[in-house]
Amino acid sequence: MAETRTIKVEALARVEGEGSLHVKVRDGKIKELHFGIFEPPRFFEAFLRGRDFREVPDITARICGICPIAYLMGASQAMEDALGIQVTKPIRDLRRLIYCGEWIESHALHVYMLHAPDFLGLADALELAAVDRTLVEKALRLKKIGNEILEVIGGRAIHPVGLKVGGFYKAPKRKELRALEDSLKWGLETSIATAKLVGGFEFPEVEQDYNFMALRHPDEYAIHEGRLVTSRGLDIPVRDFLDHVEEEHVPWSNALHGYAKDGSPHHVGPLARYNLNYDKLSPTAQAAAKDGGLGPVVRNPFKSIVVRSVELVQVYEDALKLVRDYEEPDKACVEVEPKAGEGHGCTEAPRGICYHRYKLDKDGSVLDARIIPPTAQNQKVIELDLVKVVEANLAKDDDTIKWRAEQAIRNYDPCISCATHFLKLEMDRG
Repeated sequence: MAETRTIKVEALARVEGEGSLHVKVRDGKIKELHFGIFEPPRFFEAFLRGRDFREVPDITARICGICPIAYLMGASQAMEDALGIQVTKPIRDLRRLIYCGEWIESHALHVYMLHAPDFLGLADALELAAVDRTLVEKALRLKKIGNEILEVIGGRAIHPVGLKVGGFYKAPKRKELRALEDSLKWGLETSIATAKLVGGFEFPEVEQDYNFMALRHPDEYAIHEGRLVTSRGLDIPVRDFLDHVEEEHVPWSNALHGYAKDGSPHHVGPLARYNLNYDKLSPTAQAAAKDGGLGPVVRNPFKSIVVRSVELVQVYEDALKLVRDYEEPDKACVEVEPKAGEGHGCTEAPRGICYHRYKLDKDGSVLDARIIPPTAQNQKVIELDLVKVVEANLAKDDDTIKWRAEQAIRNYDPCISCATHFLKLEMDRG
């Protein structure tokens, strides 16, 4: 008699948002596997229509409380593209600094609180605190420094209010940023130790031949600007993104699945950035990668926790230099005037590329909006990882398979809430 086995994770733990996993196995083979996103869609793209272009960055920031800068900056750059505006170098540097702050608080949270317990055989960060209180206190301080950068530049740590199309409402004083220097030096040293610590974890032997996609910049490790490149040779400006990417609606998810137009999924996030931009990491970050057991190429998704730690080193070092070199700009923003146009923006959220496209009317009101966050693009890749992980563990009991599968999903630090505003609503009322 054929044996059917069904494994369900009704609600994923230690991820942002609400998701589930359903696996059906028959005769030792996976017949169905769905990474489901059941959090209700929020229709951001629809209610942006008719809004003034100046409102869009602050509205889209509400898509995510963990990475609001990704949306603020992506939307702002898309508007600047539509209006033909280029910001000054001091504004650009401030933008990179506040983005470093977002990466710091997000990566520190994920590495220590959401992901490390998986490798230590612990249920959550509370158990980790009971085992090693000092480690958790260090992690909280690492994260807090990122929040402090957001507060000084953006006005507050959660949903900063100081950014706008064209720059900032007000630039911080030099002494305000220099006051962060000692904390940043401590954070850099602690991040280097973090990479070595997590590099000592035991990792399942899983590798995939991913098609990585990330931003790439000629002069720096790309965070908030660059061209889009892939490991299969694509190299395009951001405005050509939709010429190469499609989305589809699947029955088990309240979010669209993104994939390349040739039908293959692409992988975005820390692993993609690292593999496509290893040569742009600082010598300090490359040394931290080596201490963490990484080479220039990493295809094991479970090692993403080490890559995030290496990126922590990079952004702490970048932030320290930006703070030391900071001079108050003459003007905190570039003046903008409304006009008709179409603009594209893309930045590297902690979880991967976050793409924006807006069409504006002559009065600056939004005619159409398109936003594609990283988790929506990674859903197909996550499912491919899950097939490998579950098949490798079929001899184990259901609880072990569930735990390993959840860990595989947490490799991506998915922001499920970000993905759910895509769903297209079609109503037939007869």
